[in-house]
Amino acid sequence: MNRAMKFVTTPYVIFSDANTLLNPDSVKEIIKHYSDPRVGGVAGEKKIITSTDALAAGVGEGLYWKYESFLKKMDAAFYSVVGAAGELFSVRTDLFEDAGEHVIIEDFVQSLKICMKGYIIQYEPNAFAIESSSASMKDEQKRKIRISAGAFQAMIIVKDLFNIFKYPVLSFQFISHRILRWTLCPLCLVILFISNVAILLQGKSSFYMLFFLAQVLFYIFAIIGWLFANRNIMVKVLYIPYYFLFMNISVFLGFYRFVKKKQTVIWEKASRQKID
Repeated sequence: MNRAMKFVTTPYVIFSDANTLLNPDSVKEIIKHYSDPRVGGVAGEKKIITSTDALAAGVGEGLYWKYESFLKKMDAAFYSVVGAAGELFSVRTDLFEDAGEHVIIEDFVQSLKICMKGYIIQYEPNAFAIESSSASMKDEQKRKIRISAGAFQAMIIVKDLFNIFKYPVLSFQFISHRILRWTLCPLCLVILFISNVAILLQGKSSFYMLFFLAQVLFYIFAIIGWLFANRNIMVKVLYIPYYFLFMNISVFLGFYRFVKKKQTVIWEKASRQKID
């Protein structure tokens, strides 16, 4: 991306992945936002298409991106999108900043740096990139671990965003939408379970017993979802707890790779489902 930018002479540039398909009106829908001088970039929507016999990877990834698209829409309505996905992303050419070859999730860092310059990233759901889902949970895990490792790296690169006095609104969005998801939420799953067990060992409590049973039931459903997925048994409702747990485990694995500096910036190719 950085090397190619020196050849760009247009006032705006649109980035997209080679394995995605764009809707015909995507360029028009993106460019219209630049009539607003506050807009420094535009994030398109990512859509996951799956085959009729899609397994956990496809169903879970599709649900995740519907949820993420909803959050982006809410972020943009509140102030600005906090981190754009590289499948479809546009910036003002003069705002582009060389992130460096060491950055793992360059699109995310690039969009945040534009916001730190005082601009906003607008969201355009009518410009979308269509991509098939990962062929398996193993392939999907490659992506999630890489993104998680890159997320911890990004926290250091844009550490100024933790200054709520300098970036009051943007910092709130960044911390609540991103940082808590990558740090506190996965950790809380472990802490809540252990603390609940400790409370129950101290004495009887109907409330904490119900809460503990709900936790156990959720994890049982996640395990059953994993077992069913490996046996090609379609029970979509079980993929929600399964994918939720899978994502949080990926955060821990990504953090380990980040600390050990084992995550390469080069994308490891992951297989995608074939759509007839």
